[in-house]
Amino acid sequence: MNLFDYISDRASKLWLEAYLHTSMVVQCTILAAVLGVLIGIAVYRSPIGSAVATALASTILTVPSFALLGLLIPISGLGPTTAVIALVLYGLLPIVRNTIVGLDGVDPAVTDAARGIGMSRFGVLTRVELRLAWPAILTGMRVATQMLMGIAVIAAYAKGPGFGAEVFSGLTNAGSTNSLNQAVTGTVGVVILALLLDGVYVLIKRFTVSRGVRG
Repeated sequence: MNLFDYISDRASKLWLEAYLHTSMVVQCTILAAVLGVLIGIAVYRSPIGSAVATALASTILTVPSFALLGLLIPISGLGPTTAVIALVLYGLLPIVRNTIVGLDGVDPAVTDAARGIGMSRFGVLTRVELRLAWPAILTGMRVATQMLMGIAVIAAYAKGPGFGAEVFSGLTNAGSTNSLNQAVTGTVGVVILALLLDGVYVLIKRFTVSRGVRG
C-alpha cells in the first residue's frame, strides 16, 4: 500500500490524531504560559530570583524526554496526565525567560508616569508592564509551542494522544507492510501542524501587538 492510499484509508483516524495532538500542545502551552508568566512576575525585579528561575527551567529542559516520562509514569501512570505534566514542564523555559526579559525591558520612565497619574502597583503591572512585555511573552509561547509539537510525539511512550502513536507504531513494527507509511504520516503530520500553529501566532501578533511595537 502506498502512502496516499494509507492516508486515504485511515483519514478519520488521522484527523482525530491531528486534533488530539494539536489540542494537547495548545492546552499545555496555555498552562505553561500561565505558570511561566506568574513565575516571571514574581522574580523579574530580583536578579537572583530571575537567575534561579531561569536556571531551574533550563535544568528541566536538559532532562531527556524518555527519562522525564520514565520518572513521571510511576507517579501519574500511563496516559494523557503524564504527557501533559511533561509538556508543561518543558514549555516553561522560553516563557519564563521571555517574561522576565519583557518586563525588565519596560522603560522605567513609562512606569513612573503611570504611577504619577495615580495607578496602583497592580494597575501598572497589568495595564502597562504586561502589555509592553506581551510581544516578548508571545514569542516565548511561540517557541514553546514549536518545541512541544516535537516532544508530544515522544509522549506517546507514556500513551499520550496524537501523532506519536503513528510514529512509534511505525518504528516498533519496522519492516512490516505499513511501518514506513505510519512513521512518515506521523512525522509529516507534526510538521504540518507546527506550520499551521505558527501561522496562528503570526495572526495573533498582528491583532494583539500595535504596529509601532511590531515595527
